[in-house]
Amino acid sequence: MSIIFLALLACYLLSFNVEATPNFEAEALLRWKESLENQTSLQSWTPGKINEKLTTGPCMWFGIACNMAGSVTEISLPSARLRGNLSSLDFSSFPNLISLNLSCNLLTGPIPSQIGTLSRLTHLNLSMNFHSGNLPLSLTNLTNLSLLYMGNNLISGELDPHLFSNWTRLEFLELQNNNFTGVIPSQIGLLTNLKELALLNNHFFGSIPPEIGNLINLEALALSGNHLMGSIPPSLGNLSKVTIVYLHQNRLSGPLPKTIQNAKNLKDLRVFKNQLSGPVPQGLANLSSLENLQLNENYFSGHLPPVCQKAPLQVFTAFSNNLSGPIPKSLRNCKSLTRLRLHKNQLTGMLDQDFGVYPNLNYLELSYNNLKGVLSPQWGGCRKLESLRIAGNKITGEIPGELGKLNQLGRLDLSSNQIVGEIPKQLGRLSKLIFLHLSDNQISGQLPPEIGGLSNLEDLDLSANRLSGQIPEQVGDCSRLRNLCLSKNYFNGTIPHTIGDPAHQGLLDLSQNRLTGDIPPQLGSLIMLEYLNLSHNVLYGSIPSSFNQMTGLTSIDLSYNELEGPLPDNNIFRHANPTAFSNNKDLCGMVEGLRPCDVTSLENGAHSIARRKVFIIVGACLFGMLLSFAILVWFLTLSGRAELKSKSKEATTSNSGNIFSVLNFDGKIVYEDIITATNDFDDMYCIGMGGTARVYKAQMPTGHVLAIKKVWCLEGEEEEEMVETFKNEIRVLSDIRHRNIVKFYGFCSHRQHKFLIYDYIERGSLANVLSNDEEAQKLGWSKRVDIVRDIANALSYMHHDCTPPIIHRDISSKNVLLNSEFEACISDFGTARFLKPESSNWTAMAGTYGYVAPELAYTMRVTQKSDVYSFGVLALEVIMGKHPAELISSLSTLEQSIELKELLDLRLPPPTVLFEKDVASVVKQALSCLHITPNCRPTMRVVSQALLKA
Repeated sequence: MSIIFLALLACYLLSFNVEATPNFEAEALLRWKESLENQTSLQSWTPGKINEKLTTGPCMWFGIACNMAGSVTEISLPSARLRGNLSSLDFSSFPNLISLNLSCNLLTGPIPSQIGTLSRLTHLNLSMNFHSGNLPLSLTNLTNLSLLYMGNNLISGELDPHLFSNWTRLEFLELQNNNFTGVIPSQIGLLTNLKELALLNNHFFGSIPPEIGNLINLEALALSGNHLMGSIPPSLGNLSKVTIVYLHQNRLSGPLPKTIQNAKNLKDLRVFKNQLSGPVPQGLANLSSLENLQLNENYFSGHLPPVCQKAPLQVFTAFSNNLSGPIPKSLRNCKSLTRLRLHKNQLTGMLDQDFGVYPNLNYLELSYNNLKGVLSPQWGGCRKLESLRIAGNKITGEIPGELGKLNQLGRLDLSSNQIVGEIPKQLGRLSKLIFLHLSDNQISGQLPPEIGGLSNLEDLDLSANRLSGQIPEQVGDCSRLRNLCLSKNYFNGTIPHTIGDPAHQGLLDLSQNRLTGDIPPQLGSLIMLEYLNLSHNVLYGSIPSSFNQMTGLTSIDLSYNELEGPLPDNNIFRHANPTAFSNNKDLCGMVEGLRPCDVTSLENGAHSIARRKVFIIVGACLFGMLLSFAILVWFLTLSGRAELKSKSKEATTSNSGNIFSVLNFDGKIVYEDIITATNDFDDMYCIGMGGTARVYKAQMPTGHVLAIKKVWCLEGEEEEEMVETFKNEIRVLSDIRHRNIVKFYGFCSHRQHKFLIYDYIERGSLANVLSNDEEAQKLGWSKRVDIVRDIANALSYMHHDCTPPIIHRDISSKNVLLNSEFEACISDFGTARFLKPESSNWTAMAGTYGYVAPELAYTMRVTQKSDVYSFGVLALEVIMGKHPAELISSLSTLEQSIELKELLDLRLPPPTVLFEKDVASVVKQALSCLHITPNCRPTMRVVSQALLKA
């Protein structure tokens, strides 16, 4: 028996290549290690390990596995922080290699053609790196491959049809998130053992090859995010084992083939954002495993299929189509639903009859259809509902108080219906509600004081109803309210002074009511408010002088009241449309249509006369500069175009080298006022200096304090670079508005001066505060957590709420400013970039040393993840009170244990139990942002939401 065993063992060992000795393989691995820049994970790879016991060779090294003969069969180093390329790895030294996994590293350069010598290889995973170039044709020699993962790289070029000729054993092929072009070869149909095919998010064009229907073992097909055209081949119905089909975000046209209903195991079908038309196949209702069906943003017509009658459907989206007919009866008892979006169609039905109670539903949007019926009290049982939108239908009846049980609800939009009755006080229990629109209905009665319980409410629109009585003071308890619209109702009494909460940033519209009394001076504290409309009421008295502080206004309307006295002396009032003050009792001021005020009533008559002289001068200049200004603005919106520089110079010279404008929320700030306020940029007003600019503090005649960033006057290439940075900051800041982004008032491009105008932030940079022991001690743990949240919120807005997304590229403590309340604002957008979907988004190096993401040493491709890394560094700096350079350099893996107390700023006492969880959450999110691989970092939206929940 033993003789037989030894014979079999001998045969087994002889089956391996005897030339592959452990020493030979170890030497190849060590040579490759030496070529890598970061070898932290490979500390066990040392020659001494070989000499201790020759029979083991490199088999005891980290990431290496061997067969019984001691030959390397597996190299597995995912997420090992490897930096370098594969050109120094001698693949021919590993004739017995079966599996190679180098995913989630920082490997760059092309994939060497020598990789084709690994004839025994079955698993090849090089995903989530920065490999570039084309796929080497030598990969076709890997006839034993069953898994090939090359996704999330920078690989380009077309797929050579010959690649697929020998991969008959291939089961998993992932090439997603690269830069592949050309058509998808029809030869892909030869891979009949394929179970997964992922080509999503590339640049493939042409049609979907019908030969894909030959892949009878396919379980997942992902072709989304390309430029595919033509029709969906009916042969997809042959894929009887397929569970996932992603064809969304292409340019596919024609019908969704009826044969798709033959894919009996289909669980997830996504075809949204195409140009598909015709009816939705009714046979989809027979797919008993269907969980996710997304048909939205196409041109589908006809009726919806009776989905969910056989399948546990969870997500169903069909919005923005041309669908008509009734809501399928099968949806009423679809208890598995988590997300239902059917808005922007012509669907009909009865709301209370066609929809039931959904215990798992978190999102329901039925807006802009032809639905009738009433809101069912049973919907109070949808306890997981986070968003309920049914605007623009023909809903009648009252709002059921049972909606107050939806304690997870964040958005409620019932606007533009025919709802009657009163607003139920139970809605005041919805503590997570941030968006409440009930406008354009027939709601009557009083606004319940319980509305003040909506502590997270940001947007409240009750306009165009029949509400009456006084506006309850409790509205002021909605401390996060940004937009308040109560216009076109029958409210009476006075305006509650509690509305004057500085949190209001957007809109306050109380117009077309029956409000009386004085305008409360507390409204003047709404310094960030942009739109104010109190017109068509019965307000009397004078406009409060506190309105001088409302420097954020872009629009104001006080017409059709009984107001009298002088207008406040600030820019919005000086330059407002005269109709904004018409039909009042006796207003006066320097506005067309109003009588001039008595000079003796002004606080400073001489100053007013001087200002009027300035206006005459500036007005004459503006007449000659109007065309130049319009051309400049037009060009500044065309970011990235080469002709911008030359044409803006033409615009400048066409007006004697003096272009003045301010594109801001206040109107035009007089150029001479700024020169006067800084004494022609005297050093005594300088509060900061950088490599390309100085910052001056300027107190305007209105009392408002501004920060003026004056750029250097340089020559040659340096001047061109400075001008481009100057224009870039204007382009970016003109498009964004957020409470945690420094407020931009405008710019001036003058032959003598070029400067940008910002709101003055009192405490200066976060870097200065942290470096000053006295100031840093004022920055307690609660404030530090809030600062990190502020920065995360601003970056989340830039990355996810701006179109196109904006990448800052220089997030650091010197570019975060703190106001008097220690609220953070991101500043300095000179290096920021718009992330263009049609562009490669490659750019020159930017950023501050110590904050720049490591991958930018190897690629200039701009993504949001570089900002995410910088945020991680900055968040740790806020907690530690110093730059975390030593900590970052010592992190070998993100999983290693780090004691919280080791990271705390020793100038503060340890956080109490109340704040310890918040501080720990900041550290946890910061460390996740520092992952060496960009794709493994979270998005800023994820980070922001996680910090808010802490």
